[in-house]
Amino acid sequence: MATTPARRSLFDELFHDFPLGYSIAPLHGDPLPKPGKITIDVKENGEFLVVEAEVPGVHKDDIDISVDNNVLTISAEISQYDADTENDTILHSERFYGAVQRSISLPAEVSAEGAKASYENGILILKLPKVAKDTKRKISVG
Repeated sequence: MATTPARRSLFDELFHDFPLGYSIAPLHGDPLPKPGKITIDVKENGEFLVVEAEVPGVHKDDIDISVDNNVLTISAEISQYDADTENDTILHSERFYGAVQRSISLPAEVSAEGAKASYENGILILKLPKVAKDTKRKISVG
């Protein structure tokens, strides 16, 4: 006996390719990153790991970066809101507040000393020096 395929409405088919939350994007400013959705690229450049992270709509003073063992954590506080003037009467206001955080395991051990960070146009760039490990060690017999 053949099974009948699940029925889908024309409405479901029409909006199937739209990303979730498409209709509730911010009305102004940069779109807010979703919690845990800070996109990250990690590259190796000689003695450094270079991490590029997209954190749009955040002031650079509101970004915190930490490294614990091989785990890099980037967190940010978001507070976007419309500026108002003394003579305006606010009839409708959309304010955005929240925190985002992303942790990833790095492919090599890095040192926080000598690390450099820059932030421009919503992109955070970290240059993290790799820790040199002694892979060869002589053991003396006593």
